Amino acid sequence: MAKLLKKQSTGETRRIFLVEDHPVFRDGLSKLIGAETDLTVCGEAGDARQGLKAIIKLKPDLAVVDLGLPGKSGLELIKEIRALKLSVKLLVVSMFDEALYAQRVLRAGGDGYIMKQEDPQEIVFAIRDVLAGHIYVTDDVFADGEKPAAEKKPAGLDLLTDSELEVLEWLGQGKSAAEISKTLNLSETEVNSQSQSIAKKLKQKNLNALIRYAVCWVEDSRK
Repeated sequence: MAKLLKKQSTGETRRIFLVEDHPVFRDGLSKLIGAETDLTVCGEAGDARQGLKAIIKLKPDLAVVDLGLPGKSGLELIKEIRALKLSVKLLVVSMFDEALYAQRVLRAGGDGYIMKQEDPQEIVFAIRDVLAGHIYVTDDVFADGEKPAAEKKPAGLDLLTDSELEVLEWLGQGKSAAEISKTLNLSETEVNSQSQSIAKKLKQKNLNALIRYAVCWVEDSRK
C-alpha cells in the first residue's frame, strides 16, 4: 500500500479529533497530525463520554478513536455517534488485531481501521484516505474479496459478542473481575457471567485456562 496520499490542493484544513486514553500516544499522534499543512487537531479526549460531547460540539471532519477506552469502549462510541447520525468520519487506531476487530468496527459504522504498530506516515495516509471517502483496511481483512468474515460460519473469537471481547481483552491485561466491572460499568456478576460464556465459547475448561488464553492472545495482538 502507498505510504502517502497527496495533500489536498484546495487549501482547506481538515479538522481531526482524538479519542485516546494514553497521553503519550495521544500527544505523539497530535504532533504527527499537526505537522501536516492540511490537517489540524481541533480537540482531544481521554474517554468515550468526553469524546462524544466534544464531537457533537466541535463537529470535526474526522475522529481518531481507540478501542480500549475507560468506561465505554471505542466500539460503543462509534455506535453512539452513528445512532446520532453525526457526519464525522471515524478511523480506529488500535493495538488489537485488525483481522478480528476491523469487521466489528465497520459493522458498527466506522470508516477504517489501522493498528498502532504501523508506520506513522501510514496513519497519516489512513486519515487522508478516510477523509477522501474511502474505507481504510489492509487488503487481507476481506481475504476472499467478496464478503466479510462475519458473514461466514463463525469460529473461536468470532463467536464472542462485542462486550465479551472487551472482557477478554481486560482479562488478558491482567485485570480482575472487580477492576473490569469498574472499567466497563458492569456488575461483577455480569463480568463473571460473561467470563463463563467466553470460556465455553473458546473451549477453555476453567477461568485460569481462560486467563492464560487471554494473556497469550493480547501479547500476540501486540506483536
